[in-house]
Amino acid sequence: MAQPLTRINRLGSSDPQAVRPRVEAMEKLLEGLITIPGTNRKFGLDVILNLVPVAGDVAAAALGSYMIWEARNLGMSKTKMARMAGTVGIDFLLGLIPFIGAVPDFFYRSNSINLRRIKRHLDRYHPPAER
Repeated sequence: MAQPLTRINRLGSSDPQAVRPRVEAMEKLLEGLITIPGTNRKFGLDVILNLVPVAGDVAAAALGSYMIWEARNLGMSKTKMARMAGTVGIDFLLGLIPFIGAVPDFFYRSNSINLRRIKRHLDRYHPPAER
């Protein structure tokens, strides 16, 4: 019985080594889920949700905000988190453009930008423990 409890605690943990795989998985889900055949270009749930007017954009912004929440748990500065929120906000606003909102979403990868910010923070302030 201790095994499932340990797994739940690890999933909800703010331990920096546990956060990295979660934010990487979220970024892959939102930005790199499907590869376009014959190209090296990927897209994810962020573009797919954009096909649903307004509600899809709200859902994509909420999923992108999860990464900001993880950044807060890591102790990132308010300035860095504000930049991350601005990135998600720009993505949200671009997605609201009727009919063509998916095109900017395809090229402006806000979640990839925010993942790089989180990784820089993790590498600088929470380097992996030496083994």
